[in-house]
Amino acid sequence: MKPFTILVVDDDQQILDFLRPKLKSAGYNVLTATNGIEALEQVKAQEPDLLVLDMMMPEKDGLETLKEIRDFSAVPLIVLSARGADTDKIKGLEFGADDYLSKPFNPDELLARIKALKRRFEPTEARKVLRTLAIEELTVDFEKRMVTIGGEEKYLTNIEWLLLTELARNAGRVVTYNYLLTRVWGIEYRDDVQLVRSWVSRLRRKIEKTPNNPRLIRNLPKAGYIMNQPSA
Repeated sequence: MKPFTILVVDDDQQILDFLRPKLKSAGYNVLTATNGIEALEQVKAQEPDLLVLDMMMPEKDGLETLKEIRDFSAVPLIVLSARGADTDKIKGLEFGADDYLSKPFNPDELLARIKALKRRFEPTEARKVLRTLAIEELTVDFEKRMVTIGGEEKYLTNIEWLLLTELARNAGRVVTYNYLLTRVWGIEYRDDVQLVRSWVSRLRRKIEKTPNNPRLIRNLPKAGYIMNQPSA
């Protein structure tokens, strides 16, 4: 079995030297990079299973690196930042990060967040049961992780894919904000309604013909969302 590989990207060599043995002792294979250019090369060449990406780096900063990675990869990604500003957290999540940790950080918390991301992206038995979904022009192949609209393939980020999966598994039923936030981001995000609204809006822009007047994923005010039943 291929070992779970984590790429840690940080221009601070002391942090790399500290995290490498910590992650290895937890059973992970560890790659490192000291700037965004190296990170992009490693992601393309090594295809790591998860990234830990610092925001403040020379040559190419974390946000720019994150945006470029999301052009070709949906690898799970945790952002690190010493800034601590909410705007950085929001930008990181909007650009496709899956989690966020402020510096200085507790290494045990980083390990816990890595484990949480692993659990989140590992297919559960419930997800394995649903192999394909067809609603109007939308077709989802869960085994191939492929989404097409009218035959045209659409790229989804990890978060968008998980949202679609949860909504599809519960097609025809009300899916509450709290349920989606807990299932996709984790229990610590269960009250962040604006976060799920923002990501559902992004998902709609990719799968709905008219995102401002959605037909596939409908709002239920103050409750959550409901996805249409699959085609017969």
